[in-house]
Amino acid sequence: MKSDSSPIQLYDVRKSFNGHDALAPVTLSFRSATTTVLIGPSGCGKSTLLRVMMGLIQPSAGQVEISGVKLTHQNALALRHGIGYVIQDGGLFPHLSAASNVTLLARHLNWTEQKIVARVQQLAALVRLELGTLQRYPRELSGGQQQRVALMRALMLDPPILLLDEPLGALDPVIRFELQEELKAIFSQLKKTVVMVTHDMSEAAFFGDEIILMRAGHIVQRGAPMDLLERPADAFVTAFIRAQRALPQPAHAL
Repeated sequence: MKSDSSPIQLYDVRKSFNGHDALAPVTLSFRSATTTVLIGPSGCGKSTLLRVMMGLIQPSAGQVEISGVKLTHQNALALRHGIGYVIQDGGLFPHLSAASNVTLLARHLNWTEQKIVARVQQLAALVRLELGTLQRYPRELSGGQQQRVALMRALMLDPPILLLDEPLGALDPVIRFELQEELKAIFSQLKKTVVMVTHDMSEAAFFGDEIILMRAGHIVQRGAPMDLLERPADAFVTAFIRAQRALPQPAHAL
């Protein structure tokens, strides 16, 4: 199957667990250097979709292509070098210092010490983290610091694709707001293809060039934030948006 220029392509991808479709057959592509947000209620399949794209779980049917290469069990590890991945609690290894977490894969790939040091310094400046903080262990870091370290680790190899699964969900509101602002600036600066999972419509609208709203493994609507607000595809879209109290309604709905 021939791919177009999209960094991520899914063709009729389906995932079942114990005979139940967690992800219905979906065909999707993601535009380069844009941020797409997957949103929907718990259990809708958004995190499953992200993990399938990451190669952490194999689809029950269909095909995933990363930068034009078919993702398989055999090449998943190699293709992941081109994908940064951040989860809600950071997923840092507790027995390693923050610095060792960040540089683990680079050392595995035999980067020179000079190259590693230069990249760590560059990333620490990018995420606004003092270099001395990297000598601490995850348990010694605040939630915001852990997520900054997790982002550094995801960006260490300078991957063209960045996948984030509820990266700010566990943070208190003040830190979450601060990191939202910083993340958006980083996305704009780096021009990577970003796919983010959230359950918060206001966060989705803040980050997303496009939003994909999911329900029960299906894609209900895809579009710009205002498309979902002003041109909902069905009653579920309207109900989901109305349930997000922090998000203003369009003028004609007031």
